[in-house]
Amino acid sequence: METIETITEEDVELSFIKDIPVSFAKGNMIMPLRRRDGYLSAAVADERGIFALRELSKHFGLQPMPLNVPSGIILDAINRFYGRLGSAEEVMDNITGEDLSAVATAFEKPQDILELTEEAPIIRLLNALLQQAVKERASDIHIEPYEKELDVRMRVDGIMHRVLSPPKIIQDALVSRVKIMANLDIAEKRLPQDGRIRLLIGGRDIDIRVSVIPTSFGERAVLRLLDRKQGLIGLWEVGLDKEDAKRLEELLQRTTGILLVTGPTGSGKTTTLYAALNRIHTVEKNIITVEDPVEYQLKGIGQIHVNPKIGLTFASGLRSILRQDPDVIMVGEIRDFETAEIAIQASLTGHLVLSTLHTNDAPSAITRLLDMGVEPFLVASSLTGVLAQRLVRIICPDCKESYKPTEEEARYFSSFINRPSPIVFYRGKGCDKCIGKGYLGRTGIFEFLAIDEGIRHLITERSDSQSIKNLAISKGMRTLRNDGFEKAMKGITTIEEVLRVTQKDYVEG
Repeated sequence: METIETITEEDVELSFIKDIPVSFAKGNMIMPLRRRDGYLSAAVADERGIFALRELSKHFGLQPMPLNVPSGIILDAINRFYGRLGSAEEVMDNITGEDLSAVATAFEKPQDILELTEEAPIIRLLNALLQQAVKERASDIHIEPYEKELDVRMRVDGIMHRVLSPPKIIQDALVSRVKIMANLDIAEKRLPQDGRIRLLIGGRDIDIRVSVIPTSFGERAVLRLLDRKQGLIGLWEVGLDKEDAKRLEELLQRTTGILLVTGPTGSGKTTTLYAALNRIHTVEKNIITVEDPVEYQLKGIGQIHVNPKIGLTFASGLRSILRQDPDVIMVGEIRDFETAEIAIQASLTGHLVLSTLHTNDAPSAITRLLDMGVEPFLVASSLTGVLAQRLVRIICPDCKESYKPTEEEARYFSSFINRPSPIVFYRGKGCDKCIGKGYLGRTGIFEFLAIDEGIRHLITERSDSQSIKNLAISKGMRTLRNDGFEKAMKGITTIEEVLRVTQKDYVEG
């Protein structure tokens, strides 16, 4: 029996494996490959796979051709190739008029909701949506009802796009299926509900946060997907350049002080904070976090999930943490004066505190703390640095091409990046790998404000954020837009992406 070490795209006939259930493949540790010249070839790991291949060959009237492959490679191939099958659109196309008619009939009787949602078409459709979301690296699935239609959209790399417009008639069935999976009350349609689903999709452990709210045209559901197996990344992987990463690491080695990461929702703040925690995490340090919700699992770190319903807020959780003898504290977000005051006091009494704020740029974090009511001298003496960030899409490496900007564009960009012409930029044409979008994945652009004596003086004087920003820039701070333009010059992202994420909050200083 021939032995191979890898299973590539050329080895697998996708149209063929559609006819073989994934449960059969995993149960027998066999990866069907292709039919050719009267033979059925398949990767097998042991005798069980050989017997299964004989049965398959007999079923298709072919001769078996087993290839010996390690079981780990077979399992990876099953997850990889079966994960490409059955998009939500294909499943929707295969739902017949009879199926839709059955849905309509069932919904004439409200008590039939549970039975209806267990019907195969609805289950198949939602499973296909979840599978497609994981395959396309979507962070959210939106099920949106309107007066005469139903839309399903996904957010991929921060951008929403429509994937399906199923018939309005299956709206209640689809949302009810989501609610059943999330252990929510399917009979309650007047109040918002929140729940969680945990699934294995293509071998990946996916945690799904579910939010259902009532609207004028029915219930609207949003599913946020978190990959629990997604490894934590290093500071260099979030997109920080060497200089900023080095300065940040110096602040992380301190035993006191508060370090803030700022940006809007969905800008990667938590990922950066965990990259920082991962960098300083050792058995000699006691690290405790209080978050809403806990998004990453990090072994050896105590993590508290806030629950305001029972009085466990950021502030109360932070007070409790201080009695746990921590060296490093991570607070998911500073939302109010009470949390800010406790965090700053903790940073002044022998603790390193990491947290986030919702501000547009780094200097604005200082004025936000002052606006909350924190005394200027406390901010000046405790704050060590502020890192503002945004996420930009990365140009797909498979279809990246270079181009020259117009003279006017070149002059404009030269004024920011202080680099003479000729300037070359890059963009993605769109290909199969990036589903025609020209982008694949995201990285961060940053604005790092280190607090020195000059900045501290402005803080105690209650100076506005623009004055602080001007001083920081004069001392070498790169703005978000400048950092973005540098990454565009390197071919990491496009100018359009940088302008898209910095346009609203950019003030030329």
